[in-house]
Amino acid sequence: MLSRVFGFGRRPFESLSEQEILALAISSEEDDGRIYRAYADGLAGSFPHSAKVFEEMAEEEDGHRDSLIELHRERFGERIPLIRREHVKGYYERRPDWLVRPLGIEHVRQQAETMERQAYLFYVEAAKRTSDASTRKLLDDLAVAEQGHETLAQRLEKKHVPGAVKDEEAAAEQRQFILTYVQPGLAGLMDGSVSTLAPIFAAAFATHDTFQTFLVGLAASIGAGISMGFTEVASDDGKLSGRGSPVKRGITTGVMTALGGLGHALPYLIPYFWTATILAVVVVFFELWAIAFVQNRYMQTPFWRAAFQVVLGGALVFAAGVLIGNA
Repeated sequence: MLSRVFGFGRRPFESLSEQEILALAISSEEDDGRIYRAYADGLAGSFPHSAKVFEEMAEEEDGHRDSLIELHRERFGERIPLIRREHVKGYYERRPDWLVRPLGIEHVRQQAETMERQAYLFYVEAAKRTSDASTRKLLDDLAVAEQGHETLAQRLEKKHVPGAVKDEEAAAEQRQFILTYVQPGLAGLMDGSVSTLAPIFAAAFATHDTFQTFLVGLAASIGAGISMGFTEVASDDGKLSGRGSPVKRGITTGVMTALGGLGHALPYLIPYFWTATILAVVVVFFELWAIAFVQNRYMQTPFWRAAFQVVLGGALVFAAGVLIGNA
């Protein structure tokens, strides 16, 4: 780990021979081709048209690799030194985001642009360090090709992803985001904010002890978060419903449930009962309006209807807690 962070055991780029620069370029082109194919594989199920773009970009990288191998064969023979980007100090690295599923289409496009920009800068620097005319020409040509890949990507997108298809893919990605994160998070926030109102305010008015009330709220929030998280994971594996990873949904639900309860439990760390209670009520007010906003923003629920439902439900639970606490 330390060697990766501080560059221990790595070669400075300036120390590479021309043969090693060619070998590094070959391995980099091979890696980028594999990454583009991994992007294509990851997008094929949900975004088949965009997957074709990355398939063709991978073929372009294969062509670059073949040109570099042929040049190496002419100048240095068949044996290519084993040198990769992780062996060179200060050389750009590729983040392993192609291993994550599902892939976000916009994120993948942005990452591809970054890859091409980094490759362009490498070939520019590599050409400066090369004295052989044919090698320098090839590296300069590859730099121009990498710089032109943004135009290539745009042409491929127009070919495989026309406007209507792009809009359709964006809508599909938005639906997936809502199903995997927004819906579970909203369910958790509603449960954490509303279901913990009664025990927290009942404890507050029954004991008038702010720290004991905080402990009740902490236990209720964490317990509800764990329960909701495991329930979400166990309820649906996401394969048939298309709701995405159950682990992601479970973590989202559990965290938002705990946060929903902790929001109005934390004020009871204040040792003054009425100050803590008034602040907790204010926090509850903002929590309920946040829930209404999310329902309106992502679930297309009319705002005032969402607000009425959430505020009415929260008010009833709050009143139940106060009445039980004063009994």
